Order: sequence, then structure tokens, then C-alpha cells
Amino acid sequence: MTVTVRFAPSPTGRIHIGNARTALFNWLFAMNNKGRFIQRFDDTDIARSKQEFSDAILYDLHWLGIFPDATEYQSRRFEAYDEVVERLQAAGVLYPCYETPEELDLRRKVRRTRGLPPVYGREALTLSQQQVAEYRSDGRRPHWRFLLPNFSSDPLQPERTEVHWNDLVRGEETVDLASLSDPVLRREDGTYLYTLPSVVDDIEMGVSHVIRGDDHVTNTGVQIALFKALGAEPPVFGHHNLLTTASGEGLSKRSGALSIASLREDGIEPMAVASLAVLVGTSENVAAMHDMPALAERFDPAATSKSAAKFDPDELFVLNRALMHHMPFAEAQDRLIVLGISGDKAEPFWLAVRGNIDRLSDAVAWWRILADGPQPAPEFSDEDRDFLQQAFDLLPEEPWTGTVWKDWTARIREASGRKGKALFMPLRLALTGLASGPELADLLPLLGREGTLARRP
Repeated sequence: MTVTVRFAPSPTGRIHIGNARTALFNWLFAMNNKGRFIQRFDDTDIARSKQEFSDAILYDLHWLGIFPDATEYQSRRFEAYDEVVERLQAAGVLYPCYETPEELDLRRKVRRTRGLPPVYGREALTLSQQQVAEYRSDGRRPHWRFLLPNFSSDPLQPERTEVHWNDLVRGEETVDLASLSDPVLRREDGTYLYTLPSVVDDIEMGVSHVIRGDDHVTNTGVQIALFKALGAEPPVFGHHNLLTTASGEGLSKRSGALSIASLREDGIEPMAVASLAVLVGTSENVAAMHDMPALAERFDPAATSKSAAKFDPDELFVLNRALMHHMPFAEAQDRLIVLGISGDKAEPFWLAVRGNIDRLSDAVAWWRILADGPQPAPEFSDEDRDFLQQAFDLLPEEPWTGTVWKDWTARIREASGRKGKALFMPLRLALTGLASGPELADLLPLLGREGTLARRP
């Protein structure tokens, strides 16, 4: 059997880092098992689903390093769902209900006042033909519910019915079908809710493993029952913990909080996002992985905690900085060219500055400093200005070797008697205009003697 997974968001907004966690769990599981990854858009909500969001989600996945083996749209598969509806109706496990949302809400409130769970009482099964005719004459159209197999002979007398599965992430899980309402599979207008299309697609697309957020644990009990009603073997399920902000707030596509697009625009590297999205909330230490194969080696679904994974967005910048500090020039080269950083000096420049930047785009500021000098020019005390005049008089002649900085500062130390910060800080300010930054030993050869002298106060 080929391991087959799927990532199935609704294209109603831009995906965020929490959605990326689910996508990456599936992608890495497929990588580790030489399996297939299906990108499936659950776009049965025609009013809210938009192609522009589907396209944006695919772009975000590609940016992260996820390249689906197939892309499917549920909105193009209604005929398949209609056929399954007919099968379930014929089997007597899909029944019409005529209650309005207001009537259902009132019934739930009444059950609560009686100390009963607010589940649907299957009142539609007791309707007479005359009542049904009256509803239809009033223009009511039915929604359709799946009759859960939680009774022995009388569906109006549900009894505890446990569904068990060995969860890929959480271990042994149990859901009692008697504690749940019969799920609505099709709305009054003929459109479908999540449950039926998801199961039908998983069957027809050969999905072997369903890995998703733990907010779907209860749904899994219902879906396993539906798989069996359709004569299909349920896939292996895994439910990972959800990501929340440090304050415990959930993430939403609608709010756009921490969307992959916004993180990309903020200069965060894909592997910083992927590393945090996968490793936070697990027993693994959160560290910046250089590429997907390295992250796949660290990925273990069973190492995921059962509690929500709180993360601090600032961690992304820590991971991003780590990736910058070790990024080879060959990996950065094309992106640097786009930023206007090219030529013979590009590689030694990158190796000099990468340890002092948080984002790749930060290199531009250092490139400008090397090209144009400090902006604005730094101000010095009379004492430091005299010191710098003397220091620049001692600048070695070319050709320069790799020891030019060491040779120059040795001359300055001997002539001025200065050492430590009193020696190095005025030089750094004169050369870069900043109190910290890359090693001046690396920058000086890039400036050359003429460029260095141009910074003389």
C-alpha cells in the first residue's frame, strides 16, 4: 500500500502558520514513507470559497517547499457526492429533517434545562406523512442527517456506542456516538457540509492516513461510522495539537494573523516557518533546520504533546537569524542579485555580513554602507578626531593581504597608545557609522585603501 495523505483547507482566506503545521505534518509523513501528498480544496461552500485563495494557498505551500502530487477541488465532484447520497438514502441511514435553525436552537435549550446533552433528538423520524406534506406545502426544504449507528433496534433509544482507533499522534482514542447529534451531511439548498465530501474523497483518492488538528477528534468518530456505512476501511487517523499565540488565542484564516504571506513579506525564511511550525509543541528542541530532509529526520508524530502548542512569534526571528548566519553564498546569490548585490565582491561581502543580519534583505543596508559610506556621517569629539587623523595616516599601502586590519591596528596601537574599545570604536564609527556590525577585518579588504581613506573624518 502506498502511503497517501492529503491537506484539505477551505479556500476562504490565506493560510497561517497553524495551517502550515498540518500541511507540513502530512508532507513530512509522506516524505518519510515514500508516499503521496494530495492537495485538496474543500470548497463546497461556494459563497465563501474563492479561486484566488486556492491559488494563494498553493503559492504558499510551494514557498514552504511542499509540492503536491495531485490537486483536487471538491466543487468539481458534486456528482460523486450525489451518488453516495442516493446510496445512503436507499440504505435508510440518511433521513430528511425540516426543523429551522431557530427550532433546533430552542430544542437544545430545552434539553439543557432538563439536564440532557444538547444533541438532536431525531424528532424527524417521528414525523407523519401529513406533517411532512404540510412542511413541504409551506415551502420548507429538508436538510439531511446521517443516522449514527448508536442504537440496538430503536433509533429513538440511543445507547453508548464506542468507536475506537489507534491515533497516530495521540494513541488510543475513543468517541461515544451516543453523545453526538446525527450530523447534517447536506443542507436545504443541496450543498454539502464537510463530512460527506471528505469521506467520499478519502475513499476514492485512496487516502491511507488522515493527519489533522485535534479539533477534529470528535468528527473522526462520526467519519469512521460513515466509512463503514459505505463499506470502506477507515484510514489511519492522527490528530496533532493546535498552535496558539503565547496568550492562548487561536489562529484564523479570516483574521490573517501570522499568515504565511505576511511572514514571507516580513523577510522570514521558509525553513524558519517550517521548523517552528513542526517542532513547537513536541518533545524535540525547536531549532532551525536547513532543509526539509533535515526536518523530516526530526519529525515524529508521536512526539507531539496533547496540549495546545503555545508559541512566541519572536521565535521565528531567532530561527531566521540562525539560518542567515549559516546560509552559503550559493544559496543566497540569486536573491542578492535581485537586491542589487552582485559582482566580484558579492561573495566575500555575504560571508562578512551574514552573521550580523536578521533577514536577507538586511544585507542591502551594509552594501550601501560599503558603497556610499556612513549616512549620515558620524560626529566625533576633538580628541577622537585627532586620533582618527593619526590612524588614517598609518593606513598600510596596497597590495593588501588578509592581515591588513591586524597590521593597521598594531601600528595605531603602537603610535597612539590606545587599545580595546578606545581604539576600535572610533574606527568602526568612521568606517561604518554604526557601533556594531561585521568584523572590520572582513570589511576592510572590501573597501580597499581608496574606499577606506574616503571615510577619513
